[in-house]
Amino acid sequence: MNGTPHAPICPLCNRPIPPDAKQSLHHLIPKLKGGSSGPTVLLHSICHNEIHSVLTEAELARRFNTVEALRAHPQLAAFLEWVAGKDPYFHSRSVGNHRKRKKRR
Repeated sequence: MNGTPHAPICPLCNRPIPPDAKQSLHHLIPKLKGGSSGPTVLLHSICHNEIHSVLTEAELARRFNTVEALRAHPQLAAFLEWVAGKDPYFHSRSVGNHRKRKKRR
């Protein structure tokens, strides 16, 4: 794998995060749900994007506010297994919003 020897490791996909790779901080409790000064984790941008395409802010705040909980989510687990084999610089746009929306009446 390409990457610098001392690059931080993405806690979701376990790939190194080179300094010039697309990356972002994820608030474990969303800022809109009171987590603005709470703990954050550095992630690949593709991993961060997937979290927000799968889970709502409310779900993140209530049930998926730890790395372990995120990794255990079935849809995220499948994504993480897939992306783990990619180069640390790999990035692609999210396919779209994967969340199931309630139908409005």
